[in-house]
Amino acid sequence: MSTINLVMARETLPAAGLSVFLAGPTPDKSASVPSWRPAAIEALAAQWVDEQPLTVLTPESRDGKRADRYEDQVDWETAARAAASAILFWIPRDMRTLPGMTTNVEFGLDVASGRAVLGCPPDCPNPERTAI
Repeated sequence: MSTINLVMARETLPAAGLSVFLAGPTPDKSASVPSWRPAAIEALAAQWVDEQPLTVLTPESRDGKRADRYEDQVDWETAARAAASAILFWIPRDMRTLPGMTTNVEFGLDVASGRAVLGCPPDCPNPERTAI
């Protein structure tokens, strides 16, 4: 049975162990688009067979509570991506509901790290805007 430890936005980052950061667009509270991250966490849990737990780092807030200051969120995300063993970029680009343009910046910052993995669903509404 797999062991997944979930660390959400602005929570304390683990000092050691295997981890993956789930990078990609976060739905705006005003949008009726569901987050893709719960399904990603379920998929990781279903596939994780290592005896060592996997820590999943997600920039979404527990209970939907947003950061009081935008800088606190950005600082946490930057530190979490730097600490992660792998950075999974999932970009279901939809320019109307889930543009994720800051994801382009993050990918550009992390692509040379050797830890970045890029994915896009086959039914992505705007795949031409995903080519980074």
